Amino acid sequence: MTPHSPSQRYLSTRGGSYDFSFEDVVLKGLANDGGLFIPEEIPSLPSDWQTRWREYSFQELAFEIFSLYISKEEIPRDDLKDIIRKSYDTFRAKDISPIITLDESKNLHMLELFHGPTFAFKDVALQFLGNLFEYFLFRRNKGKDGTGREHLTVIGATSGDTGSAAIYGLRGKKDVSVFIMHPKGKVSPIQEAQMTTVLDANVHNLAVEGTFDDCQDIVKALFADPEINKTHRLAAVNSINWARILAQITYYFHSYFSLCRQTNSSNPIVRFVVPTGNFGDILAGYFATRMGLPSDKLIIATNENDILHRFWKTGYYEKKPVHGVEAEGGFAEDGAKAHPSGVRETLAPAMDILVSSNFERLLWFLAYRTCRTEETNRRRMEAGEKVQKWLSELKSEGGFGVSKEILAAAKEDFESERVSDDQTIQTIKDTYSQTLPTAKQHNGHTNGDSKPATTGTEHEGHYILDPHSAIGIAASLRSIGRVPASTHHISLATAHPAKFSHAVELALKDAPGFSFETVLPEQFVGLEKMEKRVTGCKAEWKDVREIVVREVEEERKGER
Repeated sequence: MTPHSPSQRYLSTRGGSYDFSFEDVVLKGLANDGGLFIPEEIPSLPSDWQTRWREYSFQELAFEIFSLYISKEEIPRDDLKDIIRKSYDTFRAKDISPIITLDESKNLHMLELFHGPTFAFKDVALQFLGNLFEYFLFRRNKGKDGTGREHLTVIGATSGDTGSAAIYGLRGKKDVSVFIMHPKGKVSPIQEAQMTTVLDANVHNLAVEGTFDDCQDIVKALFADPEINKTHRLAAVNSINWARILAQITYYFHSYFSLCRQTNSSNPIVRFVVPTGNFGDILAGYFATRMGLPSDKLIIATNENDILHRFWKTGYYEKKPVHGVEAEGGFAEDGAKAHPSGVRETLAPAMDILVSSNFERLLWFLAYRTCRTEETNRRRMEAGEKVQKWLSELKSEGGFGVSKEILAAAKEDFESERVSDDQTIQTIKDTYSQTLPTAKQHNGHTNGDSKPATTGTEHEGHYILDPHSAIGIAASLRSIGRVPASTHHISLATAHPAKFSHAVELALKDAPGFSFETVLPEQFVGLEKMEKRVTGCKAEWKDVREIVVREVEEERKGER
């Protein structure tokens, strides 16, 4: 095998798959044993990273970080730079992920992650992933014709933003078909329109009669199904795909250096606060801190679907479904509608998730760190066995508990907060009323040639939060109240407020002079009236399999 460092070789969280290359894990998505891929080791940063990387652009930081996880024998360095360039040329902000200071007196900052094509943080990863798919397929299909060409069938589930970001990253790509499932009636109209108005032949939207968890279960069932895997090369775009996590590590470093420049400090004390549903975004922060990025804490900010918050308080990861009237909440217009599955559907529908897939990756590292066995391979096996046991208990019994040692290890890096719908609305109101035209957007550069991007989230100087980002701010304010005043909080803004207009208008309808049209991006105007293409289906994985097989066959006929 081509030489790779341990951080460039990958294994499964459930212990059944080892020694995979980066290309393997990107194209496979999910391991054969049902586990998720992780690097054998988290790499350490070079000794001079804080000085050498300090003035790097987002793209330059991405190259340095990705190179630690991708062997140059797999992707030559010039090719990797070109993939990165193409991925981020599509962003509206020069700095890709700029920082806004919301409250200088409290050292409270927003990391704006919605400047990509679909106005959501997932563009950062999915533009990169789409270009990776294209790169690997081009290389594999060189000199091949017709049915001899490898064809990738991408399967994804979305609670709102992953779908459009995946579609925009893959539309029109040669040798790729993309199927995105969303829970019917449970994504916002803008999110649905962003997906279903893309009419490229290789894009297929499925409206599933169920929840996001149902859609996610269908994805996993298809990857585990031997029948479709005999005839189709399946690939994942959800954050179960390791490349999604890798791409997101970059903005933790980029925001840290922006803060260093802004504060003229070489080592500011910083907490990252992350609105959390499927645990992928904050997991990237965990990798960043384990690599060596200074972080006081990573704060998990959940909505009323608080399975993660309860874990950090008790050491038990339990679904504990809530039924009937108590499950009601949110607004149908923003994709929130109560469902008897136990998912409490809220004003922040992209976080309405009962089981966080990427939590499995953290569990493996916690099990590995607390294992008393010294021999590396044995420790890896034991960690995989523990994860397999926990996930089996989650499936059969609806939950599992961990040891005091593992919970203590989890608390070393993380804290958690739960934010209700009422608190979300109040945070949108308070942020709007308290931010004034002096609120500053920072890229941190002082050479005078870097123009701040227009955020599109301000109205007469007042900052407008989407409900997910508001959950992060609410959690930040609680943390600010219990740490030294010198501590900086960087709260991740995950989506543009126009994607959740009904919740925002509910919060700000009485604000003097407020008009949502002033912050509506031109790309959204008229979107809901455009031609759409979508297929309805039941929450049955075999029904979805039938649709996928049929549509791929039709699509490939058209290519011949």
